[in-house]
Amino acid sequence: MTTSLTTLESILAHPRELSEEHAAVIRATLPVIGAHIDEITPVFYRTMFADNPELLRDTFNRGNQHLGAQQRALAASIATFATLLVDGRSPVDMLSRIGHKHASLGITPDQYQVVHDYLFGAIVEVLGDAITPEVAAAWDEVYWIMAAVLVDFESALYAEARVEPGDVFRTATVIAREDVTDSVTVFTLGGPDGEPLPDFRPGQYTSVGVVLPDGARQLRQYSLSTAPGDGTWRIGVRRVEEGVQGEVSCPAGEVSGWLHAHARVGTTIQVTLPFGDLVLDAAGIGSDHSAAPVVLCSAGIGITPMLGMLAHLSATEDSRRVLVLHADRSPADHVLAEEVAGESSLLADADVHTWYEQGAETVSGPGAVHPGYMDLSTVELPEGAHVFLCGSTGFLQSLRPQFIEAGVPADRLHAELFAPNDWLV
Repeated sequence: MTTSLTTLESILAHPRELSEEHAAVIRATLPVIGAHIDEITPVFYRTMFADNPELLRDTFNRGNQHLGAQQRALAASIATFATLLVDGRSPVDMLSRIGHKHASLGITPDQYQVVHDYLFGAIVEVLGDAITPEVAAAWDEVYWIMAAVLVDFESALYAEARVEPGDVFRTATVIAREDVTDSVTVFTLGGPDGEPLPDFRPGQYTSVGVVLPDGARQLRQYSLSTAPGDGTWRIGVRRVEEGVQGEVSCPAGEVSGWLHAHARVGTTIQVTLPFGDLVLDAAGIGSDHSAAPVVLCSAGIGITPMLGMLAHLSATEDSRRVLVLHADRSPADHVLAEEVAGESSLLADADVHTWYEQGAETVSGPGAVHPGYMDLSTVELPEGAHVFLCGSTGFLQSLRPQFIEAGVPADRLHAELFAPNDWLV
């Protein structure tokens, strides 16, 4: 991979400006669109999937659709982009995350037209006469500005990977399986017939696709939790159990359940080329003057991309300052803890801090152990550090303000959310 992260993200930094006439309309109608977004999005998805069932079967996450999470994410992304346009703020963080996810799903430019047609049909159906030709034209311009920037960015991602748009699916073979807890299994993957899998940036993920009993091909993203370079990939998969979220029943994870039940050494699975913008090179490469200190901060299974970054740092004998922060429910829930401690011990200047909601008094590591929730006031953050965050929505909402209050600039906070993004974190 030779294209720099900065070069890729520069594509997103300066979208075409919204016309002044349409900007005024967007400002006036944002509250109306926002107030009805939970009515618009179900109509949009229902009509799109009715006419294009293969999208729900083979591309969209059926579990997130059941919970309504994906609907809120898409609607929020368009409304947020409109707000950024009219306020003159940078859309880079939001669009970068969307673009990498799209590339990992093999999204192609023609699919933007499909989304447009059904989304705007849903807006008209819900809001009726409130959608005048002027309002429709303004929101149409917002959508196509956003789509054009994303298409250009995703085209650059495909070009960097040296593939045609959408040609990201490959076959991998399970070469090792480790059941680290009752709910988390680590799979090591290799290429077919012993061929190496493609290289990746530390912190990136792959989409894993499995064909389910009803014939659906479902995709889920899993971070690569090892150092790049040897042609193998390693993913940690937490099995998602059926449960209740608020008043909504949550289905069991289709892909995680299939992998736990069926993936053994020798099993072949579908994967995509690696993508993702939570990558270590945001903080500079190597131990030269351009490489900043890093803080690797995670909760739960969010430890997986951090372990990949940490493994790369130790493999390259990186001498920069590294601070590893992790939060978990209990020592028994803390997966890959020994590996994090081992990789950290190989670094010249690294410290590990761990927080447990329960059972902190029962263990002596890894690193310094603290009871309760993660509290940054108990650690000294390295000056000028880049911070990498990965975990649940609640974790990111708690930690991001703590880092800002501690003096870390927003442009040095890099986050990955293990859930559909509502752009509030």
